Amino acid sequence: MMTLGTPVQLIKGVGPRNAEALKKRGVETVEDVLYHLPFRYENRLDPKPLSALKAGEMASVIGEVRGSTVLRARSMPIFEMTVGQGTGTLKAIWFRGQYLQDKFKPGQMVALYGKLEASRSSAGQFKMIQPQFEMLPGPDEPQDAVMLEVGRIVPVYESLGGTTAWGAKLGSRWMRQVVWRLLEDLAQGPELLDPLPRSMRRRLGMPSRLDALREAHFPPAGTSMADLQGFHTAAHARLIFEELFYLELGLELKRKRMRERAGIAFVADERVRNAIKEVLPFRPTGAQKRVLGEIVEDMRQPQPMRRLLQGDVGSGKTIVAMEAALVAIENGYQAAMMAPTEILATQHYLSAKKLLKRSSREYKVTLLTGSLDDAEKRRARRRVASGEAELVIGTQALIQQKVDFANLGLVIVDEQHRFGVRQRFTLMKKDESADPDVLVMTATPIPRTLALTIYGDLEVSVIDELPPGRTPVVTRRVSEERALEVWDFVRKQITLGRQAYVVYPVIEGSKDDQPELDFPSDEQAGESASQNASNKVAKKTTAKKSAAKKSAKKSAKAEELFEKPSLRSAVEMFEELRYGPLHGLRLGLLHGRLSADDKEIVMAQFKRGDLDVLISTTVIEVGVDVPNASVMVIEHAERFGLSQMHQLRGRVGRGAAKSYCVLMTGARVSPEAEQRLDAMVTTDNGFELAELDLAQRGPGEFFGTKQAGLPDFRVANIVRDRRLLEIAKKEASDFAEVQLKDVSDEERALVRQQLKQHWQRRYGLVEA
Repeated sequence: MMTLGTPVQLIKGVGPRNAEALKKRGVETVEDVLYHLPFRYENRLDPKPLSALKAGEMASVIGEVRGSTVLRARSMPIFEMTVGQGTGTLKAIWFRGQYLQDKFKPGQMVALYGKLEASRSSAGQFKMIQPQFEMLPGPDEPQDAVMLEVGRIVPVYESLGGTTAWGAKLGSRWMRQVVWRLLEDLAQGPELLDPLPRSMRRRLGMPSRLDALREAHFPPAGTSMADLQGFHTAAHARLIFEELFYLELGLELKRKRMRERAGIAFVADERVRNAIKEVLPFRPTGAQKRVLGEIVEDMRQPQPMRRLLQGDVGSGKTIVAMEAALVAIENGYQAAMMAPTEILATQHYLSAKKLLKRSSREYKVTLLTGSLDDAEKRRARRRVASGEAELVIGTQALIQQKVDFANLGLVIVDEQHRFGVRQRFTLMKKDESADPDVLVMTATPIPRTLALTIYGDLEVSVIDELPPGRTPVVTRRVSEERALEVWDFVRKQITLGRQAYVVYPVIEGSKDDQPELDFPSDEQAGESASQNASNKVAKKTTAKKSAAKKSAKKSAKAEELFEKPSLRSAVEMFEELRYGPLHGLRLGLLHGRLSADDKEIVMAQFKRGDLDVLISTTVIEVGVDVPNASVMVIEHAERFGLSQMHQLRGRVGRGAAKSYCVLMTGARVSPEAEQRLDAMVTTDNGFELAELDLAQRGPGEFFGTKQAGLPDFRVANIVRDRRLLEIAKKEASDFAEVQLKDVSDEERALVRQQLKQHWQRRYGLVEA
């Protein structure tokens, strides 16, 4: 008898070899298979005849294979197949589809899914380009196989084997048969224990887990197709909520355990307050005062602080962090700040020394980065270990084994999204004699839904007010044809005594493996290839061969240009601008392949005003503060993500002069890029931009690199399911904090067991 915990290799049709491969993809049990839900559905209850369909529709078409052929076009082979449905016919086209020529046989029944386009060919009323397809069972196959393929709403799955050589075997047909048998076996066995308490399901109007799984895989007739495709059915909502509830419950329990641990109860008396006032270079904003009050109140508690400090670009987070560091130092403890890059760590170090010099007391500040020579590293580590270093600023060098703290009281992690949660945890545990307070900072505005999943164990403070002196940045978008106008504008700003940044997506050439490029865009590649191939198919049917050849040459040229984009790069444009439009100005070059010393020299020159224009990649995205810089030119702006463009724009507008951000775009701009550029021009609200960025890119790529702390959801999607996330958070909070009378001890024990066995392993709900 199958159970949810039955190993996957015992499922008929899997076996030990496939089971071992599936294990690498996180599929180990029957439960893992059942939670591999369909990614879309086809309505094969009553397939519409071709005569009832219209061009432009996404449609499922079931028909008989009438014939097929491979056309040898100039640049690629094209596989064409004619599918008949009564007297109607449809032509299906696959570019580079020669591998399909032996797959289809005349007389076979096939289901196609794709966009219907009007066909000018006599071979069919419609055509489908690159449709998804599926062979339907023949008359000799078992009746239950037929029942799962037609006459119902049919689930369509991504192959559990992915693109592996054996992956095609575990495609949609295999999944339907396996899942159907598993659900039948489970229904005939003992009643499944439900991981959600009965009273909770009743209150929220949710079905049992087994009913939800059955209806998510095999929806009953009459289920709304729109709800199915959007994962909005009651069955989907139940499975999504369950996943989010356990995630939020794990975070609630983690927060509760933290409140029970012994930390450092810092004193914030008049002496500490005077030490802070003494170093402040300006009157803090109301938001800074409020946030510092929240942080200090946490630090005064005998439990460890775990707080996230959010603030838009230039909102003054670093000053608040330095104030928190002074609270720890004045109480006799060390404070450590970890930054993601040496440029940012060095700038924090220099800023901290300049700030603390305003005090009548001499504070000991130490810098520790990977580029220091060995002797200097040893001296820095000795100062840290002896306690002589009161404020330690560095990169990931701080978490190396050789670094020991004497009395670590506060950990500050800047630009947290560039570190994994394990790195934060490693720094926290550097002093085993204490449980230090932790302040996590980010200038990337994080939408609430994302904060609830990545930083759900942290309290959140937001600086929502810019300090005096920050001027709004005027943002304009121009095409590359107007580049000379842009360089003239830059030159005029330089003559007014200002400085400018010019940022490129890559270091040199058109390579796409350079880490500075946060948002490499292939969004139009499929569309372009499809259009190009369509042109070549049309070439066969046109009467004017010479015109067709001319058109094909143009098309091939366009395809070549698109597939090998001519990206302007930092290195090449440095030379071009220095001897061309910006000749006579003092230009500097900065990118990620320079040594740490060279980067520091270039940045120092720019900050001193020895350079007029800094040609750079996105290495300047965070932390660079040059108040005299008033122009930011972003070339190939369509290639960048919203959050990254917003960060880059934040490098200017830091002084009293009016500042400008120019978004220069290439020849091809996708609809998604148009949306990003329009948003940049119309708003400077980082949280609004972050919401759009999250919706476009999805949570996994929101930060440009895969966030190590982001859960790998099986069913949920935090952009789509934000309403259920809010409900799950409330239910998890009530469950963790309140002894609910309508939840039995058995149900509570089952929830704890489920959390321990599955969700802690899956989402890493451990101290971090």
